[in-house]
Amino acid sequence: MSLTAESHRVPLSDGNSIPLLGLGTYADPQKTPKGTCLESVKIAIDTGYRHIDGAFVYYNEHEVGQAIREKIAEGKIKREDIFYCGKLWNTCHPPELVRPTLEKTLKILQLDYVDLYIIELPMAFKPGEAIYPRDENGKIIYHETNLCATWEAMEACKDAGLAKSIGVSNFNRRQLEMILNKPGLKHKPVSNQVECHPYFTQPKLLEFCRQHDIVIVGYSPLGTSRDETWVNVSSPPLLEDPVLNAIGKKYNKTAAQVALRFSIQRGVVVIPKSFNPQRIRENFQIFDFSLTEKEMKEIEALNKNVRYVELLMSLMKMLNKMGPSTEPWETLLATVSAMDILPYQLFQATLSPLGEAFWYTRGL
Repeated sequence: MSLTAESHRVPLSDGNSIPLLGLGTYADPQKTPKGTCLESVKIAIDTGYRHIDGAFVYYNEHEVGQAIREKIAEGKIKREDIFYCGKLWNTCHPPELVRPTLEKTLKILQLDYVDLYIIELPMAFKPGEAIYPRDENGKIIYHETNLCATWEAMEACKDAGLAKSIGVSNFNRRQLEMILNKPGLKHKPVSNQVECHPYFTQPKLLEFCRQHDIVIVGYSPLGTSRDETWVNVSSPPLLEDPVLNAIGKKYNKTAAQVALRFSIQRGVVVIPKSFNPQRIRENFQIFDFSLTEKEMKEIEALNKNVRYVELLMSLMKMLNKMGPSTEPWETLLATVSAMDILPYQLFQATLSPLGEAFWYTRGL
């Protein structure tokens, strides 16, 4: 695969294509000054990025859209040069809400279409205005979800031209098979966005997706921040790994650049998030070197099945508090359905009969 800064797209199964390197725009709105995302996206576009990953729940899509429009107005890019990915949030799974939610995203972006629209998580929260709906006791209110029905509404968005391509995020093999085997499937998912990096290489999921022509998009490709509210800070920092640093020294590259190069050589799309101008530029400088087969194997051997993004750990804590009898097992099943790697003993201890049902449905 010949990759250059100007040409690093890979084909999607529907005939479209996706740049292998993108800019992630996740931000905590309480900690991120206004305009930060706007300036970062403009710097990224000037640097050469053509893939921007965003979401309604990042609360900054208006800045992303403004940056894209300003760069179009400058003549720096055309709309068709940019690949923007948006996401369907957990409160919007009912089929009748899918298109209005995407239309709201397009209104915020002030764009006519998104290049990729994905289901952010294979579980649902109670529909409504609240992003994280809670009951009087502060517990998240979950909602029954029919992923196949949600997917049909996603297909309708693609047919209407509101999304060029459609995909999923945080889906495991069973959930992907549910969509792929759906009677009357019109458009299969072109991508599955999951955590993926040298400490969590996802070999089985990657192979399954390759077999079904589904591109893996890796978030947190450099590990992630050490924010203990949502990150497993007990895991070793990826960028301190001696193997990555030793290889980087050989090529006069950083450990981050080596980790990103490793992923794109595997065919994994990466979307490192940064609002730091220097790091945005550094992360893009991965097309002027390549790793040898031996170096690729050395990095593959670093896999520890370590997740940094513990979006599921917090859910597990909530499940512990709820206990197996406080919610219908179907709701709890939807809650934990994205948990791809959890010890069987943990389910036995926490969820009792739910654990048996869950692992049965997983075929494990």
